[in-house]
Amino acid sequence: MEITNVNEYEAIAKEKLPKMVFDYYASGAEDQWTLQENRNAFSRILFRPRILIDVSKIDMTTTVLGFKISMPIMVAPTAMQKMAHPEGEYATARAASAAGTIMTLSSWATSSVEEVASTGPGIRFFQLYVYKDRNVVAQLVRRAERAGFKAIALTVDTPRLGRRESDIKNRFTLPPYLTLKNFEGLDLGKMDEANDSGLASYVAGQIDRTLSWKDVQWLQTITKLPILVKGVLTAEDARMAVQAGAAGIIVSNHGARQLDYVPATIIALEEVVKAAQGKIPVFLDGGVRRGTDVFKALALGAAGIFIGRPVVFSLAAEGEAGVRKVLQMMREEFELTMALSGCTSLKEITRNHIITDWDAPQARLVPKL
Repeated sequence: MEITNVNEYEAIAKEKLPKMVFDYYASGAEDQWTLQENRNAFSRILFRPRILIDVSKIDMTTTVLGFKISMPIMVAPTAMQKMAHPEGEYATARAASAAGTIMTLSSWATSSVEEVASTGPGIRFFQLYVYKDRNVVAQLVRRAERAGFKAIALTVDTPRLGRRESDIKNRFTLPPYLTLKNFEGLDLGKMDEANDSGLASYVAGQIDRTLSWKDVQWLQTITKLPILVKGVLTAEDARMAVQAGAAGIIVSNHGARQLDYVPATIIALEEVVKAAQGKIPVFLDGGVRRGTDVFKALALGAAGIFIGRPVVFSLAAEGEAGVRKVLQMMREEFELTMALSGCTSLKEITRNHIITDWDAPQARLVPKL
């Protein structure tokens, strides 16, 4: 049976993967309310398509931090991709490069920055957690720079790991044949003799709970790479990110894996965009599964979006070919949405192309029955 949309990969991944691994990728925090809401919120935004516009030529290209990409659809950082498929991050890197878009490598990857760089050319960002030992952070950043990575996506919503109950039930550990490759060969201080899954829990335990805005400024003293602050959900923090010198913001709730009952990212987006006042670009991840979702995010002011779970599910199903297909399907759906909405370039996508259920009451979407 031909796969016709991104969502279909999830069921295939569920069949193929061990329960512990699928649950790790698929689950959210606690009641998983935000996990559902990340998807559901998109359905509360409807289109106001403009007709009789020449849409014979459509340009989806854009620039992100000065890098030209083929479409505003990028790959979010997802950990431990070799649990999904033996080629893991190598396959994802090749697929993203073939699609002409950006891949963000998780610092908890099962392939190193050097290994991912070795797959060939491509624009790649490096996701970073700040660890108690700042020397480890400096080493990771240095390695990413040397491997040609172009930006740091600093995850700021994880002073502690969220409570993912399926991981507790399944006693999740990194399978023994895998390792967190970016930490191999690092000076981890007193913890050199960790076994591999021990390393995973050790690394998680090393995340610094004291992380604050001054660390965002410190990071700029140790690297020239632009820093994207990933995990902003409020106007207040958007303003702080601008003040702290961030090059951009990623509106993210960590795939609903951290604090449950935070809003869907698509709901939080507009508040953050308004607070950023166009000074820095605002991106979004969380719940994007359709080209229509991409259009809605751009109409609300996002400069681009990142997809996470669709990448690991398609990777599990079909390896590199699966990830390529997801990026291609998203691209084609987005192009079709632009055409049917009467937009021929990204700059033509405006707030007037959508209506949301939080717009003026007389404009409510669904009449009460």
